[in-house]
Order: sequence, then structure tokens, then C-alpha cells
Amino acid sequence: MSAAPAARAFEVRHVQLARAFFAAIAAVMVTFSSDHSAAVGLSVFSGFAIASGLVLLLAAWLVYPAGSRALPVLLGVLSAAAGMIGGLPPLRSTVMFFVLVIVWALVTGLFEGIAGFRAFRRAPVHSVARGVARDGLTVGVFGVLLALGTLLVSPQYALEYYIEDAHQSFTLTGITIAVGLFGGYAAIVAVYLAIAGFSPRRDPAPIEDGHA
Repeated sequence: MSAAPAARAFEVRHVQLARAFFAAIAAVMVTFSSDHSAAVGLSVFSGFAIASGLVLLLAAWLVYPAGSRALPVLLGVLSAAAGMIGGLPPLRSTVMFFVLVIVWALVTGLFEGIAGFRAFRRAPVHSVARGVARDGLTVGVFGVLLALGTLLVSPQYALEYYIEDAHQSFTLTGITIAVGLFGGYAAIVAVYLAIAGFSPRRDPAPIEDGHA
């Protein structure tokens, strides 16, 4: 009689919760910062991307079995690399924020979304694997939407406006909008992955590549 496979100390839910935690930190930093400049935006993005990348790279060995590690490794490397580029002070410009966030969000979003979609189609109905694949597909879609939304914003955009109560003029710029979009994305991902991570698991279905 063969012995049952040992339970893993870490599960997909732990990856989701860790990703949600770092996304929440990024969302809070953007929300409560009065400075939405490229330097601040890239600083927050850099920390978020590096932390998320490290979570995915560690998860590839601690959570995912052999044969299912390609996607977390790829996403981890791409995120960590994007974070390190954004962390270089000489490169922190408005154009760099737009380019880096758009490319990172689009590429990682497409990889995670497509993998999630394929895994969703293969997984049995009402299985844990199907739920995990759905979460991966959803997070991938969020990434693509971030890329498309940021792409629609012009880096040169500037709108002057005056607030009577404050007796002061302000300028709404393209980088302010773009950093705000990233903060909104981080907040949505944090809430979604936190809910997914705390949701009960009903069966020990094998992990698919389309993770969240």
C-alpha cells in the first residue's frame, strides 16, 4: 500500500496572500502620498515588483511541483527585473515610468492570463485547480487593463485648475494619472487575491500552471 504524498507546508493560498500583502502596501503608499511624480511612482513600483517577483520565485520551489514551475519562475524573473530597472535613480523619469509599467503589466498580464485560461479549460468543474486557474486569469486581465489604461494617458498631459476653497491653482499631469492608475491596480489586485487566499479549499486537486 503506497503512502499518501506529504502535504506541502506552503500552498497557493499563501502565494496569493503574500502577493496581496505587497500589492496592498503599494496601493497605500500611492494613495496616501501627495507626490505622484515619476520618481515616487517608480520607487513604489520597484519595491512592489521586486517583492512580488521574489514571492513567485520562492513559490516555484516551495509550492509548485516539478513540471508546474515555468510560469512562476518566468513571472518572478520578469517582475524582479522590472523592479530593479525601476529602482535605478538615473532612470526615474516620466517616460521610463510609462514604458516600464506598460511593458511589465502587458507581458506579465498576458502570460498569467493565457496560462490561467488554458488551465481553467483543463481543470475539472468545481475543483480547486479550476478556482486557482480562474484567479490567475483574472489577475492577468487586471495587468492587461493596467497596461491599456496607462497607454491611453499622454505623458505630456497637463491640466491647470483652480480650487476656490483652497485659494490655490493645481496641475493634473499625465504622470499623476498614471501613478494613480497603478495605485488603483494594486488596490484591486490586493483585495482580489486576499479574498482568493482566504477562500476555503474543498479538494486537494493538483496545482496547474495557471496560478494566481
